[in-house]
Amino acid sequence: MRILALGGPGAMGAVAVRVAAGLPNVTEIVVADKRREAAQGLVHRLAGAGGAPMRALQVDVTDDTALRTALADTDFVLNTVGPYYRFGLTVLRAAIATGTHYLDICDDWEPTLQMLDLDEEARAAGVCAVVGMGASPGVSNLLAARAVQHLDHVQDLYTAWPVDVSGTDGQDDEQILGPDGQPSAAAVHWMEQISGRVAVVSNGQLVHRRPLLPVTLTLSAQHSGTAYTVGHPEPVTLHRSYRPTGEAANLMVITPGTLAYLDVLRRDIDAGKLTNETAATDLAKPSVSRVLRATTSAISLKGPRTLPPFFAAATGTSNGRPVTVLARLAETSGMSALINDMAEATGIPLALGLAQLLDGTSGRPGVHPPETVIEPERFFLDLARHVPHLSDNHASHDSVITDITPTR
Repeated sequence: MRILALGGPGAMGAVAVRVAAGLPNVTEIVVADKRREAAQGLVHRLAGAGGAPMRALQVDVTDDTALRTALADTDFVLNTVGPYYRFGLTVLRAAIATGTHYLDICDDWEPTLQMLDLDEEARAAGVCAVVGMGASPGVSNLLAARAVQHLDHVQDLYTAWPVDVSGTDGQDDEQILGPDGQPSAAAVHWMEQISGRVAVVSNGQLVHRRPLLPVTLTLSAQHSGTAYTVGHPEPVTLHRSYRPTGEAANLMVITPGTLAYLDVLRRDIDAGKLTNETAATDLAKPSVSRVLRATTSAISLKGPRTLPPFFAAATGTSNGRPVTVLARLAETSGMSALINDMAEATGIPLALGLAQLLDGTSGRPGVHPPETVIEPERFFLDLARHVPHLSDNHASHDSVITDITPTR
């Protein structure tokens, strides 16, 4: 099978390409980018590493003819070109038109809704599209799937990912700014999703609220604290997949100081004083005035306390009894290294999702979120094998710990 890696030279795309090259049934990977030299550079870096042969191709996803020509010659496309609120729908439409199976790491909720609306067209074309197969969304959705499988009825459903609480100093400049000094697509996406209105579920209904609102959780005797809402696809897709009757949101596990600075940026974006791009640049190089504003408000904010850094939590009933189910990634040295590396944490799941489509474990036609088409048990076992020391001395086990606690 020939794979087209759109945006392959990027940090997350490069990890996905590296892992995908070692998958069975991959006969060639075409590394594509609007900068041919960047695509060629990745091909050269991975040359001699074994696995499928690679070649570079220059493709600008805003050039519809070039995009469709590249897609028509491949079986699967891995789309890591962001931000997805600008480019996601364009690439998926082209993939459906050319009959190319599709996977991405879309982390914007707005285009996720638009792409899910193409389900009928994808089924008619025989195309399987998986939207949001990264860390969050992606791993988070599959953790949610593990949690809800223990429930007869789902009331509340939260997914969460760490910003600056898992052994690092937070988002470093290399993640926020690219080599050219311009804000990365991931950073621009982040500013988009901490501002304006974002999708959450309240009383079982999809609604729009401002982001960065506190959610205080008691998940078990060992895990409790406060996290904060952010715009992400998980509430949108989990609402469709599991119909929680209470609340659902995607959360950041974040320290009060960082949260306070993001809230200052949110206010300035909403007031028109910053764009997503200038806000991302400010995040990398904070201004003194905004630091002072954030310092004042940070004092009153609650922190994450003992919440796990990356988890899904569901409340509901099991055999008629109210329970809380916490599905969290294993606390090992390998897992800590994984969740502290955005590129690895996102690129590896994308390639492991591709693996299931390649061997037929998953892959029915249509446009799907991860939780409805990717098999969680297989995924977490594969993840344990691909991340060194993920399960420490238990490499045969998967990478998830599930805690079930009676709810009073």
